[in-house]
This record gives sequence, structure tokens and C-alpha cells, in this order.
Amino acid sequence: MRRVLPLAAALLVAATPLRADEAVTVPVQGRDAFSRPLPALDPAHRAAFHAGRSLFQQVWTVGPSEVRPDLDGLGPLFNRQSCIACHAKNGRGEPPEGENDSMRSTLVRLSVPGGRAGAAPQPHPVYGDQFNPDGIPGVPGEGRATLVWSERIDRLADGTPVALRRPDLRLGNLGYGPLGPEVMISVRMAPPIVGLGLLEAVPEADLLALADPDDRDGDGVRGRVNLVWDAARGAFAIGRFGLKANQPSLRQQNAGAFDGDLGLTSTLFPQHGCTAAQTACRAAAGEDTGNVGPELSDEQLDLVTLYTRALAVPARRNADDPLVRVGEDLFAAIGCAACHTPTLRTGASPALPELAGRTIHPFTDLLLHDLGEGLADGRPDFQATGRQWRTPPLWGLGLTAAVTDRPTYLHDGRARTPLEAILWHGGEAEPAREAVRRMPSLNRKALLAFLDSL
Repeated sequence: MRRVLPLAAALLVAATPLRADEAVTVPVQGRDAFSRPLPALDPAHRAAFHAGRSLFQQVWTVGPSEVRPDLDGLGPLFNRQSCIACHAKNGRGEPPEGENDSMRSTLVRLSVPGGRAGAAPQPHPVYGDQFNPDGIPGVPGEGRATLVWSERIDRLADGTPVALRRPDLRLGNLGYGPLGPEVMISVRMAPPIVGLGLLEAVPEADLLALADPDDRDGDGVRGRVNLVWDAARGAFAIGRFGLKANQPSLRQQNAGAFDGDLGLTSTLFPQHGCTAAQTACRAAAGEDTGNVGPELSDEQLDLVTLYTRALAVPARRNADDPLVRVGEDLFAAIGCAACHTPTLRTGASPALPELAGRTIHPFTDLLLHDLGEGLADGRPDFQATGRQWRTPPLWGLGLTAAVTDRPTYLHDGRARTPLEAILWHGGEAEPAREAVRRMPSLNRKALLAFLDSL
């Protein structure tokens, strides 16, 4: 690990700022910073992008509909009625502010012990693998979920106080009885969705090369891939999407969200998630009579997937600012770049050739890392343990406040600032966190200025 330099010395050796490929970034800084298509899109793909955006923003209805049968099928159980409801402006979600607030862009994953090691989580026998608060007419929703926050003060080495909060999930009005003592619960906030196509185009071989599960280099960082089930291939594959890298492709990630969040089936996920105890749900879905079929066509799924694949990344700002350059050097020196890999290269991209052969700067290795007990959800997911999370990309981080009304960070939105997010890091990231805690205030200011430039 490199020695952390004082600010004056660091100014002399600051890293050369990264320059992203102009074909995949856009110089936008306002509310629509996450909503622009890749500049390199050809006319046909640009038209498909706009069609996919319409579906992403579509409010889906309960079927059957005589007016637009292609836009019905909501439920029987669901969280929201549109994709954009959770991913407003394609940015981060917002967790509930308190007990009287509802979960508008945060969801709850459920499972129970007993699944096979390395396999998908074992769904709750009554509530399934996702808590769905709402149901269509005649189908009881599963209950009400919200968060209550507790707060403590953490002090940096120079005495600076930082308030850290932790969420406590409250589930009430349970529609199908108690969850039971063995349930495993994970609160998840909707992440931003820019640059996903570029991340999908990074070759698997490059991810395997970055992985170091046995810590061969002795730096204390043990990134590993998650091997997950690829429904289209009918085989296990490397996961790279989702907060625990539990989805192998954007298409499957989107199909899973349509299924779990909106209750829309597809050829990838043709069955509704109604459990045996949810008789009204099963009846409404037609599962007891065999009257089922995909509610989302392959064409619709492909259009939404192209839309999420082709969203451009906002270009960096102030990269030449001396303070930002110092912060970039400190970011590498204290070990943050060991997980938040600054530069990757895309390979072939048959689904969207405009993404191929690009040098990108997402600041992620797309690998799983142990972040300690403080961030653990205790819920395994394929090969991810209850303490492991996928390294989130940092590109666009500094525009979160411009896109989102209440910017929050980490998987459940507990952090209100990037500094709070850093101070929650543990496990493999503990040395980097402690380096930030010990930093002189001016160095810390430089580090945060660098993060704000992304």
C-alpha cells in the first residue's frame, strides 16, 4: 500500500486525471444527467432507446384491458406500477424518512435457511423471496414495510463528529401470518442505472483476472466473482448486476425486476411468485387452472434492456482542479482503488456494438467483497455471503444530489453523504476507512472533492 502524502507533497505527484471515452459519456450536470443515450448510438438503436424509455416509464395496469392489452398484467402482488417509480431520473432510490413514510423505492428481500450452498436463496414458504406490499383488487397485499432510524456519533481522529444512522425494518399488517423466527431479511434501495451496458461488455476473463479470493498479493483484499444461474443459458455464469452480483445479464436483471417488483411474467420468468398460502394470488394469476403465459413480450423486454444498456455516463467535472487531483492520488494511496478499480476495458458487444472496445472509468471491479459486520445483511445469495456486497460503480457519484431530491448511499440508503458511506466500510475495507478517519482535514477535503468530481 502506498504511503499517504501530506497535501503539499501530494500536489507535486497527483495522479493524472482520467479521461473517459467521449463516445460513451455526456457533458450533462442537471436533473437529467443520468437520462441521456450514448452519443455513439446509431439511428436504429436511438429509436429503440426512446421506445424502451417509454416502457420504462409506463404505468402498468391490471388486466385484462381492451384498450391496451400489451400494457396490462400488473400483479397480482407488486411493489410499484412502473420502473421509473423506483429509479426516478434513473438515479438512486430514497429510503423512508421514518415510521410514517412508505417504501417508495426500497424493497425487502426474504429467504429462509435450508437452501443448497452456492444456489439461489431459499424463498420464504409463505411470502416468497420479495415482500410485496400491494395487491390488485381481490388479492391482499403482503403488508406494510417501513424503516425507523437510530443514530450515533462517530468521531474522526481530529475530533470531527459524523452522525451515522442505521435502519431498523418494521413490518406490519402482515397479510398472510407471521414471518417466523428463521427469516433472513435484506433491505435494498434502488441503485442508479447509468453505464450498465458498458459494465455488461467487460469480458468475463477480465473479472476473473481481477479476482483474488485467496489474497495472493497479500493486500487484504479478497474480491471474488459470484457464480449465479443464467436462465437463458440454463447454466451457471458470472454475476455482475444486483447489489450482490446475483444476476448474470441486464436482460435477466430486468426480467427479474418486472417479475418481482411489478408482477409481470416473461419467457425468462414465466411463473408468478404466488406461494401455496396465497390462494387469491394464485387464482388471479391463473396458476391453479394453467391459464398462464408471459405478460411481457420478448420485444418489450428487449426494448427496456436496450434502454438500460444504452444510458450514457455523465462526464467528470473539475478533473484538472489541483484539489481534485490530490484527492484522486489519495484515493489510490489508501487502497480504495483496490476494489473501486478506476479503469476497465470493454470487449465485444454483439447486442450493442457501439459499446465494444471502449476504455471506461467506472471505479468498480464488479466483484464481491466482505464489508464487515456493520453492513452485513446475513442473507447469502448464490456464492455471496451475508457480509459480502458487489463493489458499486462510482461514476456519476458527484451528480447524485443534482438528480435525486434526498441523496443517500449504500445498499439500504443509510449514508447521507459519501463520508458517512466510507465510515460504514469494514472487513476488507477497514484499513482504507481508518486511513480516512486519520486524515488531516485538508486531505479529507481533497478526497471528497475527488469523489464529487466523478
